[in-house]
Amino acid sequence: MCSAADYIEELQANGRLTFTTQEAIHALGRSAPAVRAQLRRLMGKGSIVDPWRGFHVIVPPSYRRLGCLPADQFIPQLMAHLEEPYYVTLLSAAAYYGAAHHAPMVFQVMLTRSRPKLSCGGVRVEFIGRHDMASTPILSRNVPTGSLRVASPAATALELVGYPEHCGYLNNVATVLGELAESIDEDALVAEAQRAPVAWVQRLGYLLVRVDQQALAAPLDAVLARRKVFTVPLATWQTIDGAPRDARWRVAINTDVEPDA
Repeated sequence: MCSAADYIEELQANGRLTFTTQEAIHALGRSAPAVRAQLRRLMGKGSIVDPWRGFHVIVPPSYRRLGCLPADQFIPQLMAHLEEPYYVTLLSAAAYYGAAHHAPMVFQVMLTRSRPKLSCGGVRVEFIGRHDMASTPILSRNVPTGSLRVASPAATALELVGYPEHCGYLNNVATVLGELAESIDEDALVAEAQRAPVAWVQRLGYLLVRVDQQALAAPLDAVLARRKVFTVPLATWQTIDGAPRDARWRVAINTDVEPDA
């Protein structure tokens, strides 16, 4: 009868770095209390960590200082364990397309409903909720432990303006959009804009022009022409009283946007 230490060594040899408590109990053939006691000892040694109750991450020596695997190496497995659809979103998604002006401090994941933030050693994961996320176009990215679902560049652009409070607010959003623009397909942007909230499209059009991406912004005029458009604030958290209006995008410019050079 092997030990929990033998079990995680075998998992690593087979390229697996996550497991559940129930899987360990089944594999070891011991009582649940005995297996949990062994797992606690391994946690004390830093060999494994539990980002979620009943879900364990093996920490190879190369990641002991971090105290966890990088988020992209266990989030797909955790979401499968929780039976929740997901994709990488916002600044974390933009980073996969080379738009990482500043490295994201947290790994951002979209779910159908928000969850509390997760901490695992030095890794932080933020869960954002979007009820219609199932329709978001995604791309697959290979990671050492499998594949990762990432929002497409077009979807990422619209979500950046939809959730600026999760992205360092509008100065940072504009900076990232300027870097993300070269990865955005015009037809894909139009398709995504047709299903996105109209206010997101208005703000995105304004910000794309602001970062000298007029060609990418131009197709959004036709999208807005087919929808009911009302004046919206650029910054939703501030009043629009006395703010100048952008006639093209019907946006109240109630904050200054200064992208980083």
